[in-house]
Amino acid sequence: MNALAEENRPLGRIAAIDWMRGFVMILMAVDHASQMWNAGRLNADSAYLPNLDVTGPFWVPGTVLDEAQFYTRFVTHLCAPTFLFLSGTSLAMSIEKRRSQGAPEFELDRHLLIRAAIILGCEGLLSAMAGMGALMLQVLFAIGASMIAMVALRRLPTMLLLALGLGWLGGSEYVLTHFFPIPASFENGAGMNAFSVPTLLFFVAGYADGVVVFYPFTHWLAMMLVGWAFGRFVLEQPANDYGRQEIEKLLLLSGLSALLFWAFIRSSNGYGNMGLLRDDTTIVQWLHMSKYPPALVYSLMELGIMALFLVFFLRTERRMTGPASKWNPLLVFGQTAFFFYMLHFILLGAGAIAITGGMMLRGLTETYIAAAVTLALLYPACIGFRALKQKYPKSPLQYF
Repeated sequence: MNALAEENRPLGRIAAIDWMRGFVMILMAVDHASQMWNAGRLNADSAYLPNLDVTGPFWVPGTVLDEAQFYTRFVTHLCAPTFLFLSGTSLAMSIEKRRSQGAPEFELDRHLLIRAAIILGCEGLLSAMAGMGALMLQVLFAIGASMIAMVALRRLPTMLLLALGLGWLGGSEYVLTHFFPIPASFENGAGMNAFSVPTLLFFVAGYADGVVVFYPFTHWLAMMLVGWAFGRFVLEQPANDYGRQEIEKLLLLSGLSALLFWAFIRSSNGYGNMGLLRDDTTIVQWLHMSKYPPALVYSLMELGIMALFLVFFLRTERRMTGPASKWNPLLVFGQTAFFFYMLHFILLGAGAIAITGGMMLRGLTETYIAAAVTLALLYPACIGFRALKQKYPKSPLQYF
């Protein structure tokens, strides 16, 4: 009887999820090192922001894209979708477990709201430290706002959450095309203040009244919804080899299907590209997709790639004879993601100013060196922070 109960208990913490999160944290460090060190940084990921001169040049049709700069940027596109998806997955697993243990609904809501408030507060802190003279809302805003929305949405059935998430990823371009179309001309800053602040917060990327929004949260909430549905599915699987294989099968089928749909939609060069169309048939142009806001092709490719990476990590973990090494850098960074995020910004920015005298004054070589040094410095810091969280699990550190 005990063996049968063991076979059918829900899955516990999955190292592969932490590995996946840690992997994209490393990629993110490269992207943000480029943002602070790289004079040639390419940030041409939007048809909505061609001349918003905040972090670098945006897309202009027909512009030749430097391949080294492009691929440095492209590999990091995996980060934000993975953050939102896995945030949904981890929160679903945590909250559903607490609910099954009898935790009151108001306590679950309070946990979400406190965590969202801390994340949004840290976004404001990073914006102030950037000294851009505007409130910059990036991925922390998308995560925090999505968590607030999940206070209500988490009560919906799993299939409805999945339908809402996939529906918005597929249909958001229709909404934007009809209600918030790309202005006909962005020349001479004509795109500035083209939309109201509420419109930017919910739907399109842009600048208005001292607020710069790169991550209008509804698009990223959709990814969290899909991740939340996946988290519930994971909890339904038994803690045995069969349960792990079922998760891997779902991810493999989903990942391959997403990439197949990506190829079809990108080849059509029409709906699904959020206005950022291919200029030609080169590989760079096939991969040059809208992130601000995320086009359907962007979401399909990045979530599809993430799913296949997760399959690899899950199979690796399933075939291990013992527990995952707690010293694995992917695990360390994945288990301390928020702490890592805040600290790596400070290190990269302070290092750029101290060594080069300003931001974006060097090249790709210095960018990769800065990223590597930052990762090396953060590894022991993250180990120490993880130990502190484990020692005081009910302290405010649980929200970081």
